[in-house]
Amino acid sequence: MMTSERDLNNIKEELCNILMRIGALKFGIFTLNSRKQSPYYIDLRIVPSFPDVFKRVCDIYLGVIRRHLKINDFDRVAGIPAAGIPFATVISYRLSKPFLFVRHIKRLHGRERRIEGIMMPGDRILLIDDLITTGHSLKKSVMAIRAEGGVVTDAIVLLDREEGGKEKLEKTGIQVHTLLQMHEVANTLFEMGAIDEESLMTILKQIKNSGRK
Repeated sequence: MMTSERDLNNIKEELCNILMRIGALKFGIFTLNSRKQSPYYIDLRIVPSFPDVFKRVCDIYLGVIRRHLKINDFDRVAGIPAAGIPFATVISYRLSKPFLFVRHIKRLHGRERRIEGIMMPGDRILLIDDLITTGHSLKKSVMAIRAEGGVVTDAIVLLDREEGGKEKLEKTGIQVHTLLQMHEVANTLFEMGAIDEESLMTILKQIKNSGRK
């Protein structure tokens, strides 16, 4: 069943409420995985520590997948370390699809692979991650999967920080499907009274300064 625009907006608002309720949004000076500095941080790694929230967020992921893809469009589900792995595990189970995860670096023992799990050449892999900033982690995972014969055309990401990563990935042939953009989170939280105007402007300025390059 297709999700209406109204239902989609309700889901976005619900997710923003969840982020504030579990303390996933922090302000300060943070160094991201990309080594960039940011005046705010979204920590989705804490979601699995709240079972009810984790279940709901996984339901939301599944809704994003079903809006943009068909179940036969991919053969396996791969989690991006580390934050994407818990979500990908549940999603693969719920969709009855084999699960993989991509290591940051190749193992120097055993099979000496970066892909953990069974993947055959030609398998179509759906990538799952929590958020996208510069797209560097996703791009590395795409390259690792393609190097071992996998086919990657789509990634599902809950949140786009709007710092150019989505556009970079799309230039490599990866369609990045997201539920939320960071400006939507900021504006929704401000309208809810969950953050003040200074915090709103801090987030919007970070997006603008990143230039989506």
